[in-house]
Amino acid sequence: MEVKILQLLEGAKDARGLTVIIDVFRAFSTACYVFDCGVNRIFPTGEIGAAYQLKEQNPDFVLIGERNEQKPPGFDFGNSPSQIINENLKGKTVVHTTSSGTQGIANAKKSDEIITGSFVNAGAIVKYIQQKQPEMVSLVCMGYACEYPTDEDTLCAEWIKNELEAPPNLPDGGGKETKNFEEIVEIIRQGSGARFFDPEKQSWSPQADFDLCLNLNRFGFVLKVEKEEKPLPASPYGEGNLYLRKINI
Repeated sequence: MEVKILQLLEGAKDARGLTVIIDVFRAFSTACYVFDCGVNRIFPTGEIGAAYQLKEQNPDFVLIGERNEQKPPGFDFGNSPSQIINENLKGKTVVHTTSSGTQGIANAKKSDEIITGSFVNAGAIVKYIQQKQPEMVSLVCMGYACEYPTDEDTLCAEWIKNELEAPPNLPDGGGKETKNFEEIVEIIRQGSGARFFDPEKQSWSPQADFDLCLNLNRFGFVLKVEKEEKPLPASPYGEGNLYLRKINI
């Protein structure tokens, strides 16, 4: 198994094989919490216009997402686990658009298979890949608004890669160079995660989201990108044919 770590939109476009699109803060952490609230599926969209159009055509859909970290006008929720964790979304369909993670899904067109990545289900991701045994694994770090790499996404990719490459006889898994997770959290806290501790940003980047997004292995499932046989009519954006499905591991 060849495992590559790639960065940003170019990385998504270059991804091959089984691709993991990683967005720890906060798209694919949020998506896991959303599924834990009982939704049936999530339509990830790159274009915010497609999200609005899907909502217009399907009033019962729930809009979740962000632009510039904040909830867009007319959306039901921002891209925030702490806003969603206590909501009852059983049976709902969600449309999710963000500046990073959903852009990666939209651009990973050469992949054989796409799943999402975050620390909250990292262990399930490792088990899923081990079960599938693909020849190629692409770990794509989406960074901040697809503009520059971030600590949390790169460290998540390294954690997954190290676990996949760990000798099978280690008693607790444990990748060959896996940092102590508390050390990982502190690196992120001092680096790209510092914004979650800024008093002026608590209304859209609360500290609670930092903790929820770094709750290692909270969920025992992966989120796989599937193709809708009959795409939703989201023209002219051409989106609405891909959705996320939860697979318990």
